[in-house]
Amino acid sequence: MLHKYCHWFTRATVLLLASTAVLAHHGISAKFDPEQTVTLKGRVTKVDWANPHAHVFMLVKDGAQETPWYVELESPQLLELNGWDETVLKPGDNITVQGFSARDKSHQVWGDEVVVDSSGQEVLGLAMPTLFSTITDQPAQETPRWPDGTPRLGAPPGEVGYWVPDTSVLMEEGTGVAMAANGQLENIADAAKVAPLQTWALRLYEKRQREFLANDPTYLECRPPAGPRKFLEPYGIQLLEDKPMQRIFVIAGGGNHDWQLIYTDGRAHDGGFQIDDGNLLYYGRNVGAWEGDTFVIESEGFNEKFWLPGGLPHSTQMHATERLTRVDYNTMNYELTINDPGTYTRPWKSSWTLKWLAGSDPQEHYCQDNRL
Repeated sequence: MLHKYCHWFTRATVLLLASTAVLAHHGISAKFDPEQTVTLKGRVTKVDWANPHAHVFMLVKDGAQETPWYVELESPQLLELNGWDETVLKPGDNITVQGFSARDKSHQVWGDEVVVDSSGQEVLGLAMPTLFSTITDQPAQETPRWPDGTPRLGAPPGEVGYWVPDTSVLMEEGTGVAMAANGQLENIADAAKVAPLQTWALRLYEKRQREFLANDPTYLECRPPAGPRKFLEPYGIQLLEDKPMQRIFVIAGGGNHDWQLIYTDGRAHDGGFQIDDGNLLYYGRNVGAWEGDTFVIESEGFNEKFWLPGGLPHSTQMHATERLTRVDYNTMNYELTINDPGTYTRPWKSSWTLKWLAGSDPQEHYCQDNRL
């Protein structure tokens, strides 16, 4: 139980400057310090185009010597959405990089701006800093439905698509605490406002925040974006309804495309999961049913090997109620209630919107160890 840590000490303003949003993604603020800017001039030796972040290797003149430096950038998927690929730079190109220094003082920098010296062209920038920002307004269409009249949670026949959330942070509804896109608080003094945390849980949450969320197992160890965190994944989420088997696959667009199953066959949490009865799981044990046009998911049986977004803690007593309402073809309203008497002083709610991104399945964005 997480109680052994009891001795540890807006909805976000997600519409931040693009550089701030990027810096917060995938725990980058844990590795790089936005208060320590650096400018490097040198020549490219290699472009490493791999998950979860692309890198440019370069040599920088240091007197008579050339010192190796490593420039970390956004994910290849997001760079490609902005029109870039690994051929934009080639070995031998002279570049100027402006960015943020590594907190450990190593020769690494987060590349906020990369300019090719010969042409003066800025490359590898993000006009669209998130996947959500690529979604354009679409003409209003009615909610697609199954023959029995229930709304479709996924794509109609012959089409493909998936859902992308309009935020990536979690806090109690109505609090409006300012934080970056990864849940890093602008002011740690606001920690108690984020959710009704018990004293031990508040101290643990503050500790994680002071460490810039550096030990988040979802990023550090490629653990699943478990529990309700999956509906805040910046690379989206796909819902595949398996009517004959009375279940729904929920596939996270980021991480390792793990999935969970929501059973709609009327089974109970206790006694209905065979070998998983009593087991503590990343995604818990999930059952769902329709209440009018709202699909209600009840989940329990979570383990404690993952964090909720922004470092919010939870215990094995957490019960999550998720309410999904597809109000039209392109819009899904999502409401979450967390009831965890082991961590919070009372149940609390949060809600956000997901938008439909038509025309493709989720991108292949996979987590890899030791590439943060």
